Amino acid sequence: MKPLTPTTPHVIIMVGIPGAGKTTFAAHFAKTFHAPYINPTDIITDANISPESAIKVTDILFTELLKTNRTLIYEGPTNTKLQRLAILKKVTHAGYKPLLVWVQTESIEAKRRATKQQQTGRPISPATFDAAIKRFQPPLAVEKPIVISGKHTYATQVKSVLKHLAGARPEVPITESPRPHTGRSITIR
Repeated sequence: MKPLTPTTPHVIIMVGIPGAGKTTFAAHFAKTFHAPYINPTDIITDANISPESAIKVTDILFTELLKTNRTLIYEGPTNTKLQRLAILKKVTHAGYKPLLVWVQTESIEAKRRATKQQQTGRPISPATFDAAIKRFQPPLAVEKPIVISGKHTYATQVKSVLKHLAGARPEVPITESPRPHTGRSITIR
């Protein structure tokens, strides 16, 4: 696929509890559309640094990526309203349009996923998962999140996100006369 380059660049901000499927969706989306993707968990694992240092590095990289004017995916600290508000301000100040993608999965399934050994990343303890659930503040309606299921296929998830991104494009005025109807029609679903 070609890189995703809407008229106004977007920052797709991943939101959800641990194990919901945020990383799976974000990594697949980034690969499909050749979009920059930043995730402090990857930095912790790849650079073997502390979570606190990884958050600082993530912020530096995120600030630099906002200079590219390309749609990108951000999966950082988004568990509280204040964290999301700070990201939304930063993104809009840089001329981007934020798009919150809230990945929802039942907490029992999410806990099973988050606490098992994964191919990439480290599992978290059940106590860490429970603490994260208590801290998590679901997005408010004013944040206008797109909700996708963490149990659906990527194809279903990406349709929801792309539908929203396509709806955000401005109408392009027709400057030349339309071609005559040839009897063929194409339906895009």
